[in-house]
Amino acid sequence: MGVLTGYRVIDLTIAMAGPLAAMRLGDLGADVIKVEPVGGEWQRRTAAGGATGHQINASFLSLNRNKRSLAVDLKSAEGRAIVLDLVRGSAVFLQNYRPGVAQRLGMDYESVRSVRPDIVYVSISGYGEDGPYADRPGQDMLLQAMSGAMFNVGRAADPPAPAGTYAVDAITGYGAFEGALAGLLHRERTGEGQLVTVNMLDSAIAVQAQELSIFTVGGIPQQRGREMHGHAYIRAPYGTFATADGYLALAFPHLADLGEVLGIPEFAGLDDEVDGHARRDEITALVRARLTEKTTAQWLSLMEPRGIWAGPVYRYADVLTDPQVQHNGSLVSYDHPTEGRVTTPGFPYRFSATPPEVRRGAPLAGQQTREILAGLGYADEDVADLARRGVIGAPERAR
Repeated sequence: MGVLTGYRVIDLTIAMAGPLAAMRLGDLGADVIKVEPVGGEWQRRTAAGGATGHQINASFLSLNRNKRSLAVDLKSAEGRAIVLDLVRGSAVFLQNYRPGVAQRLGMDYESVRSVRPDIVYVSISGYGEDGPYADRPGQDMLLQAMSGAMFNVGRAADPPAPAGTYAVDAITGYGAFEGALAGLLHRERTGEGQLVTVNMLDSAIAVQAQELSIFTVGGIPQQRGREMHGHAYIRAPYGTFATADGYLALAFPHLADLGEVLGIPEFAGLDDEVDGHARRDEITALVRARLTEKTTAQWLSLMEPRGIWAGPVYRYADVLTDPQVQHNGSLVSYDHPTEGRVTTPGFPYRFSATPPEVRRGAPLAGQQTREILAGLGYADEDVADLARRGVIGAPERAR
């Protein structure tokens, strides 16, 4: 049993941030009911990086394990009644609709808490619940650009570059997860529910607490140099460098130690903090030229005994075979009825008494509709009638 066993979560989210938050609650044992249209959420069928899957794409599989699917038409009065009936026995409600949509569907906070006053209602948006940008699309890279983070990396002559992952989506998802847990704790202590709002813009800004404070408190602007550098506010060398057979990541080593390893004697007289910033391009160029002379493994064997912070730069194939990744069990695998053996990133937390587990894989659209309605007391003939009229999606073969 997980730490959240006994709690029901209603998940009306799409894309990444909301489904990630809901999945984490499910990983901790909550009964997460994913409410999606009768034909299934659009993201099921949209290719992810060219990986289409058999019936479900890779990104949907990665964000929707440990959930049950209820396929229902929320534009119908009967469909709304079903979801609100579920709300009566639920603890958490998540949605990330565009502004105004939840209210039009009767799924806004006021409507939901009218049937469950102590509900923890988590609303996720791109820029906030209101304000001049409330109607803008909350897309990850657009938020990365707006947050200022892109000017912390790279060379002055190059365009600002986004992160290699959906960083803002992930940060926002974990913020929603954290907000849901905090809301549940407050509910347990006081018996009161509440509205929890999370937005991508604030999340992207908050995660840059150190960087923005260097500017707001210290008055130091972001300055990219001529050489590729990993972060505008961190001294050289800092970033990834080509070796004879791949790449090596190097994080602000003591310059004198690095000079001895690389055979750059002029580093011996440099001050790490002063020269590491003031002579950043010069230091980076010297390191870049020398690292191509040996393989990544050879350099690491020389740097690790000296306590120099360095490591290999992996591709995904390398990640899967890394001994620490395998030791940690960082990925989980399960059998899926349409996609076969599925392997995705697992649980980023550990509990000694209530360990997370994969109780079910990502559901087919409406796979548990009949089961969920039976739990609400609907008779078989009523469920059949709703399915016949298109109010719900309840595939026979997925019962």
